Amino acid sequence: MVEERENSQFELTSELIEQVELCVAQNNDKELKRLLNEFHFADVAEILDELDLDDSVYVIKLLDSETTSDILMELDEDNREKILKNLSAKEIAEEIEELDTDDAADMIAELPQERQAEVISQIEDQEHRDEITELLTYDEDTAGSLMAKELVKVYETWTVAGCLRRIRGQAKDVTRVHSIYVVNKEEKLIGRLSLKDLIVAKSEQKISDILKETVDAVHVDDDVEDVARVMSKYDLEAIPVVDDNYTLLGRITIDDIVDVLKEEAEKDYQMAAGITGDVEADDSILELTKARLPWLVLGLFGGLGSVFIMKGFEDVMETVPSLFFYTPLIAAMAGNVGVQSSAIIVQGIANDNVRGSIGSRLLKEIGLSLINGFALALLVVLFGFIIGQNTTESFAIAISMMSVIVVAALVGTFVPIILDKRGIDPAIATGPFITTSNDILGIYLFFMLSGLIIGF
Repeated sequence: MVEERENSQFELTSELIEQVELCVAQNNDKELKRLLNEFHFADVAEILDELDLDDSVYVIKLLDSETTSDILMELDEDNREKILKNLSAKEIAEEIEELDTDDAADMIAELPQERQAEVISQIEDQEHRDEITELLTYDEDTAGSLMAKELVKVYETWTVAGCLRRIRGQAKDVTRVHSIYVVNKEEKLIGRLSLKDLIVAKSEQKISDILKETVDAVHVDDDVEDVARVMSKYDLEAIPVVDDNYTLLGRITIDDIVDVLKEEAEKDYQMAAGITGDVEADDSILELTKARLPWLVLGLFGGLGSVFIMKGFEDVMETVPSLFFYTPLIAAMAGNVGVQSSAIIVQGIANDNVRGSIGSRLLKEIGLSLINGFALALLVVLFGFIIGQNTTESFAIAISMMSVIVVAALVGTFVPIILDKRGIDPAIATGPFITTSNDILGIYLFFMLSGLIIGF
């Protein structure tokens, strides 16, 4: 299967889907193979995601495992799970044997516990089987669960000529050779080489004479988000994984990190929108309800809290009715400012850019919110002048709103930092949590300060 179609970008059309379905219905295997072999495995996965289950299983069983193993990894997770249920343990093992150890471990981990052992027992390559079994022992979301065992490793005592001979044997199992890792006789990582280093070196030179001793590595128990930050910071295409003794265990490549960043971004986006759990648009109504209802309940209680606050200032609203009509404006400004502040802080935390004391961060936010609040307050006063509103009332509303903006910005800044320090995902602070809390606090401050300024 070619990597890509020449001078053409893949486009999934209803005609193509119908053509594949027709080939399956007629058992026209020759034409089906010819048709699908024109496409990259990721494109074939996109086609299979549109087919019904029986047709997808037919295609997977028809094509060779070298091709279908990559197709399976590109499929939608739910579709892959359904297809694997329709394959025997032996058939799944054949797919597993064609995958790198990290992808193989990921696929096996998706299977029910009792089926995992059955599939692993069917893997004929003993070394591959042992490496996959090892990867399955690491906790999810750690470097160990993300790493692949395939890498190019050389010993410091080898000569350049001997190293090149041995690398040819190792490299056949490695999709891309980003770096060559150098270890000592205890298997401890002591440096790295590039292919250029080997090419320009003299054949009789020892590896210890040409290696680069500075090599970035991550611990096998490091969180995957920390690994992503390290690779992003140093622009690494791959990074070695070591244990407490600095023994070389495997490597993590940039494609795995991209998947981590994508998943984290999707999770944070859903949290910001007030959705708990990893759900998709085509999930069941029950799953979607469970993910969305908790935040809606929080919003309901927040709204009821605002009602009670407004009832407490009923005498103020009776005397100055115009305050009531500004309530939606105050709630909106408090929520928007809080979300803006928290979003910036959460993004900074994710990129490891939030440094310094909390006090200095809050002072900076106060300065920024004062500038924004003052500009918005002037617009409110101007609006009051245009509609002929009482000047005192306009200034009371403007000053109250400015105070609400400052407080909302502080809450939006402070809460994510505290959540992060307590080991809670700060992304939770960019959604309904901040909006609801700032709505309640903002309305309370608005009526209290406006009443004081006007004279109640």
